[in-house]
Amino acid sequence: MIVTIDGPAGAGKSSASRELAKRLGFRFLDTGAMYRAVALAAMRRGHDWDQAEALSDLAQSIRIELTDSQVLLDGEDVSGKIRTMEVTSLTHFAANNSGVRRRMVELQRQAAGTDNVVTEGRDQGTVVFPHAECKIFLTASPQERARRRLLDLERNGEHVTFEEVLARQTERDERDSARVDGPLRQADDAIEFCTDNLSEEEVVDGLARIVESRMAAT
Repeated sequence: MIVTIDGPAGAGKSSASRELAKRLGFRFLDTGAMYRAVALAAMRRGHDWDQAEALSDLAQSIRIELTDSQVLLDGEDVSGKIRTMEVTSLTHFAANNSGVRRRMVELQRQAAGTDNVVTEGRDQGTVVFPHAECKIFLTASPQERARRRLLDLERNGEHVTFEEVLARQTERDERDSARVDGPLRQADDAIEFCTDNLSEEEVVDGLARIVESRMAAT
């Protein structure tokens, strides 16, 4: 069974999806981390961001591996490094690159294989796994999402203001929704779930109920 969880940045997709997968005994696939890894690899190489084809070629040449707890870039654990504000601000170059997206979709489908998987991202239910048995669109208010992102950055030792985080988040939402390939949108058959005013445990409880109801119906 494939469970897709799409939604905007800061809705709590990664943490909730990871915990949901543990509870269900499914594998977890953090697809957003893959685009971040491409951006990190390019940043380290001093990539010219105007060279879209070169970025696509780079995505073909690097090795990205996902485990339930780590993101490996050519064998290096970059789980923390890909979450910095700098990498976040550059990830859209990878996410908006058609060649990169084709490669990531290919890797995501390979990674899922025939296992039971919880996969999160922006286009999992619409592009990568359109025939998934259970699709969820996770969302939250812009202010709540920015607050959560600010806390994450502060835990990583970065010092930014709420206003700066909110402004960058708004720009990212607009880019994600407007891109031609794999835009952020809710699949027609997805269930919307708002995480405002809910603890992480309450979110996972709600998601688990949705998945279990779908499992019972199949």
